[in-house]
Amino acid sequence: MTLARKDTPGRARAEEAGRDIVVTGIGVISPLGIGREAFWKGLEEGRSGFKEISIFDTSEFSVHVGGEVSDFDPESYIGKKDLRILDRSTKLVTSAARLATDDAGLDISDDNTHYTGVSVGTTFGSLHSIAQFDLTGLREGPRFVNPSLFPNTVINSPASQVSIRFGIKGFNTTVSTGFCASLDAVIYAADFIRLKRAEAVLAGGVEELCEETFRGFHTLGFLSGADGSPPLCCPFDARRNGIILSEGAAILILESRAHALRRGATVLARISGYGNSFDPAGSTGRGLCKAIELALGEASLDPGEIDYISASANSTQKLDRMETEVLKKVFGRDAYTIPVSSIKSMVGETFSASGALSLSAAVGALNNGFLPPTVNYSERDPGCDLDYVPNEARQKEIRKALVISSDPYGSNTAVVIEKTRR
Repeated sequence: MTLARKDTPGRARAEEAGRDIVVTGIGVISPLGIGREAFWKGLEEGRSGFKEISIFDTSEFSVHVGGEVSDFDPESYIGKKDLRILDRSTKLVTSAARLATDDAGLDISDDNTHYTGVSVGTTFGSLHSIAQFDLTGLREGPRFVNPSLFPNTVINSPASQVSIRFGIKGFNTTVSTGFCASLDAVIYAADFIRLKRAEAVLAGGVEELCEETFRGFHTLGFLSGADGSPPLCCPFDARRNGIILSEGAAILILESRAHALRRGATVLARISGYGNSFDPAGSTGRGLCKAIELALGEASLDPGEIDYISASANSTQKLDRMETEVLKKVFGRDAYTIPVSSIKSMVGETFSASGALSLSAAVGALNNGFLPPTVNYSERDPGCDLDYVPNEARQKEIRKALVISSDPYGSNTAVVIEKTRR
């Protein structure tokens, strides 16, 4: 099945309002590096962000490797104020927000604060804080818990702290849709701009690496190496046997083009289409097909016009094969000529942060003329037979990229970005 180019009501509304959505800044805190340039360089070099976990004790587990962010000093990004009462997720996302606003040259003042918003995707962001807070309450009693740590236990704490730190008085939203959360947060932000309810939004996602999340995935057998074999993240490869759990944060500055041009900002990319679809049956592929169809339709693109696809494949048998089947169904013969890759081979499964990291990588691909590779690819799976940009980055000028995400419990999201005049 292939799609014919078509216009959609969402596209028509955007054009009528003249509300092109552009990306003007990116802030990344990742296992590959801090800052978008370091992140893009790590991707282009095909480096691995995996290492022995040091932020908690893994001695009782059979897996000791993860995508831990090293050499991270939040004080250098957000200062000392109240730093000791912030949890790791909040430190990661507020630091990413600082990098993003600096990158975009976006100053938040009394003049624009009510037209600036925050939209953050996270699902497990408060899990460690909840566990530690409750542990003290259960062991010593509710009177002995530190009340200053209570705000960390609510899932909207990271997003709220971004607004508090930067004095943002516009809308503040937390999205929790699993793997799709940060891409959904970007879509939510774009809709606010299109509806003229905001001019600029800090949008993205965050997840922290903590013992509670690690223990859960390890117990369920989702981690590569949980069976005693060496951990390996190899999306689309026949040897794949599970994820490598990771952490990170990515914030993108989204603006209306008119607002960006008025303040002389550099435009990195245009968000030209997006789509969501929930599949009550879970990860069947039907929801992802629909999400991609909606995104392409809103962007008024034929499938063959896409130059690169950033997949959400995470080195699990089912997801990687399902994505491949969906791409062949939607793109038809073009699926075999459009390069597809998964940056999770290098940064691991960051869950709710993964979509924003993939979107940041795709913006780098547009601007720097390279395709991020799928590393650790060596054994072909007959069911995964597309061009996965194996092992080494490919130099290629691209103008249109598709970023996709699919959650095993039914959420599916697709975003189309395009290279544009600056």
